[in-house]
Amino acid sequence: MEKPNIPDIVIQRLPVYLQALNQLLREGQGVVSSAELGRLVDVSAAQIRKDLSYFGGFGKQGSGYNVISLLENIRAILHLNQIWPVVIVGVGNLGQALLRYRGFARKGFEIVLACDNDPNVIGSTISGLQVCDIRNLAEDLRLLNIRVAILTVPAECAQNVTDMLVSYGIKAILNYAPLVLKVPESVHVINIDPVVKLQTLTYYLETED
Repeated sequence: MEKPNIPDIVIQRLPVYLQALNQLLREGQGVVSSAELGRLVDVSAAQIRKDLSYFGGFGKQGSGYNVISLLENIRAILHLNQIWPVVIVGVGNLGQALLRYRGFARKGFEIVLACDNDPNVIGSTISGLQVCDIRNLAEDLRLLNIRVAILTVPAECAQNVTDMLVSYGIKAILNYAPLVLKVPESVHVINIDPVVKLQTLTYYLETED
């Protein structure tokens, strides 16, 4: 079934709403208004209602949203009612740090494979996972049914590695390489470049004369 044409920015806000709803659930709150949710995530109440309207009605005017129900609905929209196996490609300092991060499993993702082309890294064990040779990646991805990749390789090889991942069936890539990747329309990429974010932040700072 063809998915409705929903703006990417709306999809990007859903995990933020999910985070706030989880916080409310931990605090024991059962119902939340769009205004209160908006204050938690710095989004207007009208925008929250508009975002949620893309997916149907989740609350009644004047009575707010049931926290558990809305949380479960957003998880279903984001396909987080299952555990997604993930591969990390590139096991340098950043890749190793991500392998040691324990937050993925709690949010619906499991790092099940890590690979590299460095003989000094291949075969080593990090957080209980043995680093595999990238030359065996196609078979490993097939056996583990992996469609999500985290890319932590140098910029100069990022596009070649991406082309390889796409040819092996990867459909979603979280890219830490400082490079805009070219992929088919059927593949989705989110770029995370800390330098770009810092350059954005410095706009708001006063400069010294």
